[in-house]
Amino acid sequence: MRPTYLEVNLTQLQKNIEAIRAHVGGAKVTPMVKANAYGHGLEGVAPFIEPYVDMFGVALLEEGIYLRQLGIKKPILVAGGVFKEQLPAFLEHDLTLTASSLDLVLAADHLAESTRKRLTVHLKVDTGMERVGVHYYEAEEFVLKASACRHLRVEGIYTHLANSELMELGGLPEHVVTAKTQFERFQEVLQIYEKHSLPIPSIKHVCNSGGILNLPEAHLDMVRPGVLFYGVYPGRDIPRTIDVKPALTWKSRVAYSKVTQPGRAVSYGSLWQVEGSPSRVITIPCGYADGYFRRNTNHGRVILNGKSYSQVGRVCMDQFMVNVAEDAAEVGDEVILLGGGITPEEVADWSGTNEYEVMTSISARVPRVFVE
Repeated sequence: MRPTYLEVNLTQLQKNIEAIRAHVGGAKVTPMVKANAYGHGLEGVAPFIEPYVDMFGVALLEEGIYLRQLGIKKPILVAGGVFKEQLPAFLEHDLTLTASSLDLVLAADHLAESTRKRLTVHLKVDTGMERVGVHYYEAEEFVLKASACRHLRVEGIYTHLANSELMELGGLPEHVVTAKTQFERFQEVLQIYEKHSLPIPSIKHVCNSGGILNLPEAHLDMVRPGVLFYGVYPGRDIPRTIDVKPALTWKSRVAYSKVTQPGRAVSYGSLWQVEGSPSRVITIPCGYADGYFRRNTNHGRVILNGKSYSQVGRVCMDQFMVNVAEDAAEVGDEVILLGGGITPEEVADWSGTNEYEVMTSISARVPRVFVE
């Protein structure tokens, strides 16, 4: 096994799901496991948590197919954009389609009729994200014609929050849409069913991680935790009202250890040099090809033998260096790159990104080790 690997605590993920479920009461819980379960490793995460969830959410058709290949039996909602030519695969693998346009709804209904199979769909309404989905103010025809499709099982209807951490404008520009405004727009769409005496789909859902925390009135029939499921809060200022904890620890080992003399530069570009007195510089066999960002250069830190040390010199493709100064460090010593006191938020700050990119950028060449 590579000395650089991710350790994923499956039991902690189970506890996170249980904490979210307790918070949302009777709403179904559908964790988003797209992007390789936010970098945690879909092949280990999904089978373990299946007994504790109601449905799985993915972004891509291929992700849904892979879940079926892993033996997942629970419903799987494919939330991303879909092309008409992909529709047969939804029937073949029993996947739930996000119907984000009238054309897609009609094509799905035609396919279902021709194959004499029922296709399960969730209608997607755009209340302010401007990504996929029918605009809320143009949704009446969409709702009416979808309701008339006799070969579809229109199980759900939903929207996605663009700014789930924002409840009020509070001086922000007028073009910024809040979660509360989006929920009000979604409720307007639901009134179309009442207006025309039509049955409302049984699963109405709005809340991503921020919505779960900030918008309890929008929990409705189902919630879709993403980053919160993995133990990370979606905003720095959101009150910690749900007891979730990170489940991921990124570990490596010292591959080389040597004393570098004052005035000697380290790594490409000579962006850092030893000053004052000789320092022990160690090499970690992990680099930007593994998802340890090049932008971390001279900003990162690691934990070695319980102490924190600075990353120095330019991060290389496969390795980076750490200054341990006068302390001892031997080849084979364990080093923590993420977890154990180093948070995804901190790593995100080093590289000028967010916690989502930190986790999902960890390369597939980094082995995932699953522990309970």
